[in-house]
Amino acid sequence: MKLNESSISYNEATFIHKAKNSSAPKVKGSKSIVKPNRELSWQVANSLLISFKYAWAGLSYAFQTQRNFRIHTFIGIVAVSLSILLELKPIETAVIVLTIGLVMAMELLNTAIESVVDLTVKKSYHELAKIAKDCAAGAVLISAIVALLIASYLILPPLLSLVIGTFSS
Repeated sequence: MKLNESSISYNEATFIHKAKNSSAPKVKGSKSIVKPNRELSWQVANSLLISFKYAWAGLSYAFQTQRNFRIHTFIGIVAVSLSILLELKPIETAVIVLTIGLVMAMELLNTAIESVVDLTVKKSYHELAKIAKDCAAGAVLISAIVALLIASYLILPPLLSLVIGTFSS
């Protein structure tokens, strides 16, 4: 294999790594989607636009394949919408946006760690792989709990006042 040839591509629908020029395995009930190989993927992107393209591809992959990323996105949209609707102070809205951003960033890191671990151990069990995946998931859980506490502290009082004021009138 030459250095400028990518040896691995992935089947996005089933997340199965395959060697170049091999047939893509197909999981029952899924469609086989094989993206073209990214030549020299080990190199740093040579332009800012290409860097953004790769970052967008990562976000898109996470949104399409990770249920929890979609859940966090939905909850984040609800929290920001409520903070705007309830006319929270700009700093409070900024804190909510930052905590949501941190949760989503942790979810992306979790996805990256899981992908690398899966690539490394293939379909075999390894205790260190379990530890890595569990710790990454734990980091997401902690960030999500903290974000929930912060959003609850900032959103619930004005929301309850609005609800109580609406029903007592």
